[in-house]
Amino acid sequence: MPHIHDTLAADASARDLAALQGTWEQVDFEENGVANPPDIHGAPGAITVIRGQHFEVRTIEGGLLLEGSFEIDASATPKAITWTDSMGSDAGKPLPAIYTLDGDRFVFIASDEGMPRPQVFRTTQGQAMRSFVRR
Repeated sequence: MPHIHDTLAADASARDLAALQGTWEQVDFEENGVANPPDIHGAPGAITVIRGQHFEVRTIEGGLLLEGSFEIDASATPKAITWTDSMGSDAGKPLPAIYTLDGDRFVFIASDEGMPRPQVFRTTQGQAMRSFVRR
């Protein structure tokens, strides 16, 4: 028999996963404490599409910048997400992150591999924060 907390946690994660599905436009970026630095995994107006637990990031012209998968835990405080890129310098590395999801706004902050999961929505060295709005 599942524990009630486990059932509630799974329900919260399933709700957030369902709410994340679709197309998102990056509107803000912060890395290593610097707002809007050059971004090798994004571009002005870059579009992120989430299908199931898979994501892909494309330029406005459709060029693939990044793709991979993720797992969420909406029962954690703050809510946790772990990204795993399938290409690029971080391919195969689990990147611990936290997120907020409020209607048509999605924000996450991720740490580099091997670093602790962030606890606040402000970057320090080795962290990147991305903000999106639903398209």
